[in-house]
Order: sequence, then structure tokens, then C-alpha cells
Amino acid sequence: MKKIPEEILKLHEQLCLQIGEHNYNYHVLDTPVISDREYDKIYQELLDLETKYPALITDTSPSQRVGGKPLEKFQKVQHRRPMLSLQNSYSTEDILEFNKRVKKFLNTDEDIEFFCDPKLDGLALELIYEHGKLTSALTRGDGTTGENVLSNIKTIPSIPLQLKTSSPPELVEIRGEVLMFKEDFLNLNEQQQEAGETPFANPRNAAAGTVRQLDPKIAASRPLRFFGYGTGECKGQSFKTMKDMQAQFAAWGIPTTGFTDTLTKNKSQNRKILSLSTLCKNADGANDYYNWIHHIRKDLPFEIDGVVIKVNSLQLQEELGFIARSPRWATAAKFEPEQAITKIKQIVVQVGRTGALTPVAIMEPVSVGGVTVTHATLHNQDEVDRKDVRQGDTVKVHRAGDVIPEIIEVLSGKRPNDSSPFKIPKKCPVCGSDTFKAEGEVVTRCPNPVCDARLKESLKHFVSKRAMNIEKVGDKLIDLFVDKGIIHSFSDLYKIEKDQILSLDRQGEKSADNIIQSIRASRNTTLPRFIYALGIRFVGEQTAKLLADKFLALDNFLSAKEDELLEIDGVGPKVAKSIIESLSQKKFVHEIHKIIQNGVTIEKVKKEKTSSKLTGLTFVITGTLPMDRDQVKTLIESHGGKASGSVSKKTSFVLAGESAGSKLDKAQELGVKVISWEDFQSIIKADS
Repeated sequence: MKKIPEEILKLHEQLCLQIGEHNYNYHVLDTPVISDREYDKIYQELLDLETKYPALITDTSPSQRVGGKPLEKFQKVQHRRPMLSLQNSYSTEDILEFNKRVKKFLNTDEDIEFFCDPKLDGLALELIYEHGKLTSALTRGDGTTGENVLSNIKTIPSIPLQLKTSSPPELVEIRGEVLMFKEDFLNLNEQQQEAGETPFANPRNAAAGTVRQLDPKIAASRPLRFFGYGTGECKGQSFKTMKDMQAQFAAWGIPTTGFTDTLTKNKSQNRKILSLSTLCKNADGANDYYNWIHHIRKDLPFEIDGVVIKVNSLQLQEELGFIARSPRWATAAKFEPEQAITKIKQIVVQVGRTGALTPVAIMEPVSVGGVTVTHATLHNQDEVDRKDVRQGDTVKVHRAGDVIPEIIEVLSGKRPNDSSPFKIPKKCPVCGSDTFKAEGEVVTRCPNPVCDARLKESLKHFVSKRAMNIEKVGDKLIDLFVDKGIIHSFSDLYKIEKDQILSLDRQGEKSADNIIQSIRASRNTTLPRFIYALGIRFVGEQTAKLLADKFLALDNFLSAKEDELLEIDGVGPKVAKSIIESLSQKKFVHEIHKIIQNGVTIEKVKKEKTSSKLTGLTFVITGTLPMDRDQVKTLIESHGGKASGSVSKKTSFVLAGESAGSKLDKAQELGVKVISWEDFQSIIKADS
């Protein structure tokens, strides 16, 4: 194998460190120091380097976070030390009792220091680092044996693949929680609903379900986070206290809930989750902490169900030991579940941008966890039938994951005598079109693409931050624009004049100027953003990026064929069919051309061509190769070749790695030449 120049090795190491630092700043500290575009340039430089020198690719390269091939099953692994559960309590009185038990066991009257942090409601996980490198990630399982979900965990940007230290310990097992932020959970459920799939019940279920997906690409597409709070086995590293341990985690780049020595009721300071854990001098301090976290609970960006109180000294923890399957030195002080009883006044049906009809219960206002709740989504007809929710019902509600108002029980004994089951209408409540439910889906839809309700929701998606990012055009303004007949499509946004805005209620000169300027600023965008903004069903941000990388320019995308789409890893038959259906609609394509005519410019995706050695050749990849499949495809394309997803008589070569599947059999059946990775390397390295 060709030796890699020393300067290239140093550049690769520098790029990995840079990307790791920027990931930490963005995903952990929430304080990015460079723009997304600058980050993308650095990341692309890394990919280009690894394409040219595949030997640079290691398990700890940032390029390996994208998610590999689907697994058949997870490997079961025994924990070196059992992952135990905590004893639960539900009041400040229980905390005082816990303190008494600890002092009695230690035979002391002196105050015990407690390290306190939020009780995160996610999925327990153990990260195993050997000589600083992440080698395994185990679920709790039964406490003794867990499943190795490393392929999914590596896709979480906030988890370092390599600890930030020049002298890592021989072994350290970092225990913590995988979870999903409330806002991310809401966005994910919206995508589930629009895709005709069942929404997740709460953020914990969403996180747990994602971690246990056998396809790592699904995990890569979902916004998981991790927070470390303890250790299992350690070799070459010791700690004196829990506070020291958390400080070391932060130094290594492991996300934590931070540390504060001041309890404050100022909610704003907790937005970035950098100061939620604290050291308490005694049980009274732990009680104050419990009350403080309870007070700010609803303002936290993630779900918690209490606090964890641990003896700070690890030496004292050792002396205290364990009771059955729980440590004597820790307790979980949980919060009572917050529920309320109210009455459903009406069930209405809302229409989303893809035509999804969603039943929503309008309720008499009731306070749940300090938040006034007036409505709760019922998701779909199956959910309505399962819970048998009806207009006029008295119901018990809570906020799932402290986020979404949810009806958890119908008090059937209080149901009116004239009650009847609720059914989603057979006609769209907005435009009157006949509704339908596709085979295999649970969602009823309106098929009319120009339905006012669909138009409003589509426009709200189009202007959103991650799409065209038209900051000053919010939901209420969109509603006004459509209701007043000012806009009927995406392209109309770019024809709006100041006088039209001034004609609306509560819109002054300055406000109108800001709106016009915001629309102008959005005219220069990227291909991934634009494709995502179009709102094609099943095409989220990640898929939009895959499409942009494949087609490079808008015109290429608009003329895409189904077989070309299916060549993209991450684009299956359902997604490809949806894209083709959209692109085959003349009105849809005409609207895209009108957007361009109205001044929107789209930056092409640039892919540098290394050589023309593979021009005219088509490759099919099968089995496990030294590089990720997407990177192999990029490598083929950089030398002028084409990567296909299926074997035919037109296939030039089948590039086969270990555990090659049915594509290898098909190649042999058709007489297509099969080559190894070494053969492929020889072809691209051969002198022209």
C-alpha cells in the first residue's frame, strides 16, 4: 500500500480535531464558533482527503458517524460491573430519611455531602473507552448483560469517538442517559405523522426505539443526545468525588448536565443545560435542590422525572456498598406525575401540508404542571377508536414527556347519554375534497394540492429556519397572506410588495421593510435547503442532502429517474416513488421554475473530479469494504465512474467485500466480472 505522506497524516489529524471541537461547541455547549457553511467546508476537506487516501479512515474519524449497513441483530455483552437501579422516593421527607440511613450505616453525626443532578428520563447506556477510543456502547439490559449498540451510538454527534486527552486511561466505562430534547421530539413526531406512521408516545420511547434500530442510518437521522453521570470499571483513572468525576468528563469532551454552586429561580440560565448539577453540604441542601429542579422542570429542554442524590465521596460510597440491586449511597427522589381532569368541548380536524387529517380535542382550559392546556392531538382514527374518545367526554390528561398534552384516560362513567363515536370526515373540512387512506397507513388525507389548509402548512414549512429561512415571515403572517389572497404559492412570496404588507392589520413601515428584506435575503440558498423546502413527502433534511450530493444541480434533480434515486443509500422504494410522483406533476415543476424566475438562486453542489479512469464504467457494491459504502460511491464518482444499486448486463464490475450477498450471485449468473477491493485500488491507482 502506498505510504501516506507525513504532512497528509498531520492534516488529517488536525481536521479530525477541528471537527471534534466544533461538534462539541455546537452539540454540547450550544455555542458554535463558526457558521454551518464553514463547518461544511472543513468536513468536505476531510472527506476529500479520505477519498484520496482511504487508509486514513479509522473508527474514530468524524466521517464514520453517518451510519453503516443494517445489522441482523445486536451482540449481547456482559457488563464488567452490574448496572443497578436506584431506590425511589417521592418527597423531601424521603430525602431526610435517606440521609438518616446513610449516617446510621456510617455511624456518624457529621453532615454528609451529596452530589445532586436531574434524573434524566431516557435510555441508560454505558460507553466503553479503551485507551481513549470508543469501542463499545451497551444498553442496561437486565443490569448484568446488555446489547452492544455501538453502530447507532456513533451517529450521535455529541459523543466523542476519542476522548479529548493526550494521556487517556487504559479503560473507562462512562454511564449515562441517551435522550431526545422536547423540541426535537415534537419535530420527529410531526415527520412520523406526515409520513403516515404512528407517532412516538414520549421522548423516552423515541430515544429508546431509535437506539435499538437495526439500521444505523435511521439513528443517524434522529436527534439523539447523551449525558454522562457515572462510571463502571476504570483502569488508569481514579476519582475522589462525584464532582471530580463530572469535571473530568467535561474535560474529556463527554456531555454532562454541568455544575452550579448557586441555586437560582432564574429560568433563563438553564436553557443551555450547562449548570444543573450541584454539590449540597447536607440533606437540607439536597431538599432545596429537589425543590429548585421541580420549580424549573417545565423550562428544561429535556424530560426529567425527579432528581438523583448521591453521596459525593467515592470512598464513602465504597463503605456504604449495596442493598440487593441498589446502591446504599444513592436515591432517586421522583416527582409525582402531574395530571388533571377536564372536559372535551369539541373534536376538530386539522389538515397538514401533505394532506394529513389530524383529529384534535378542544378542551376546557386546565393547568397541568404549571402550563394551561386547551387541546390535545388524537393523531388518527385508530388512536381515537383505541381510546374511544368522544365529544363531551370527561378525560384525564397529562403532558407526555412534559411536552405534548395527551389524553390518558376517558372517565366513561361521566359520559353524556347522547354520546356517539367520533369519525374523521370523508370530505376535507377545508376544501371539501373526498379524503382517502393509503394502504398500510393509519393517516387519512386530503388529496387536493391547492387546498388552503395544505397551502398554509406548506408555506410555513417552506419559510422555516432549516428550509428557506425567511425569518420575518411567521405562521400568523402566512395565514393572513393566504386569507387575503396575496399569495397562492411559494413563488408568490418573491413577488410580494411593500404596499400589500402595509394593507394588513398591525403592519407598519418598519415591519414591512423587515419582511421584504427577510424575503430578499432568502433568495440565495443551497440545493439541500431548497429540496427540503419543497416539502416532498418523506424528504427530510438528511434525504435532501443525499439527493443534492447525487444530482449536484436543480435541473439534474428535476429530471431524476426512479432507478437513479434507488441507487442512493437511504432512499428506498417508498421515498423514490414519492419524489417521482411530485416531479411528474407539471404544476409542481412549473412552480419551481417560477421560484427561480422570481430571483431565487441555488448554489450547485461542487464535487471535484480526481481523474477520468472510471469514465463509462458502472460499479455495483456488495458486502463489507474498508470504507463506508457512501464513501466508496463518492470515490467511484470522483474518478468519473457510476455507482449503481442493482446488477444488470450493463454492469461493468461488481465490487465485492466480505459477506457479499445476492448481488454477487446475480453477477455470477449474468457473467459480470467480480473484483475485490485490492483489484479496485489497482484500477484507480494505475498509471493513465
